[in-house]
Amino acid sequence: MLSEEFSRDRSEVIASYMIEHQVTVRRAAQIFHISKSTVHKDITEKLKHINPALHEEVGKLLATNKSERHLRGGEATRQKFLKMKSREMNSVSQSQDDRAC
Repeated sequence: MLSEEFSRDRSEVIASYMIEHQVTVRRAAQIFHISKSTVHKDITEKLKHINPALHEEVGKLLATNKSERHLRGGEATRQKFLKMKSREMNSVSQSQDDRAC
């Protein structure tokens, strides 16, 4: 019984947090220190029976996140290559300074 109540509370807390802060499943998992699978199961399966209205709201957020994920992935890749290029430029600049001395 206690476990069921905990799960119920956790599902509603996670869903409310996700909606309020517009975060992804991955970010919610990090914040609540649980796996992405647990977050997803709580908000898609358990919440449907516990709080249908909240389930519908968080479902909209999941749909939005899913439609935007290719943009976030692209941005992460862009940032990665910008960082690599910056390191290369610093390395080349450092080498040229060393030769000048």
